[in-house]
Amino acid sequence: MASSPPHNFSWVDPGKLAGLACPRMPCEYRYLWDNGIRQLVCLCERKPPHHDSCPGLQLHHIKIQDFTPPSQSQMDRFLSVVEEANVRGEGVAVHCMHGHGRTGTMLACYLVKTRKLSGLDAIKEIRRMRPGSIETSEQEKAVVQFYQRTK
Repeated sequence: MASSPPHNFSWVDPGKLAGLACPRMPCEYRYLWDNGIRQLVCLCERKPPHHDSCPGLQLHHIKIQDFTPPSQSQMDRFLSVVEEANVRGEGVAVHCMHGHGRTGTMLACYLVKTRKLSGLDAIKEIRRMRPGSIETSEQEKAVVQFYQRTK
């Protein structure tokens, strides 16, 4: 079966972590699989359609209401999924509906943790890599608070 990249797909840390919009077609899950992604983190309130079309791809469902930031425990859960997968040499992809707000917030927290960036620098970097990321001031604040909590 052919594969095609999901909408708004990009690597933030090649081979380790990517962001994307909600995958909708089996060929998009196949693309994730073909690119070494074994864990898919869904931040939407509902699971993505056809997520069972690629049985090897493990789905982690962290429900976050649209336009709201993740809680500290949701951030920790996301980052431990990434860390555990990366230790095993597996890639992780994270998505919300369009791959901007909730996804960007989690990706910025990842940069704070792995690159030791400040909250504001991580937000700037994610917006440079993935324009339109981190949509609300509450999401920005969540990244800054995550940085303060981890330093």
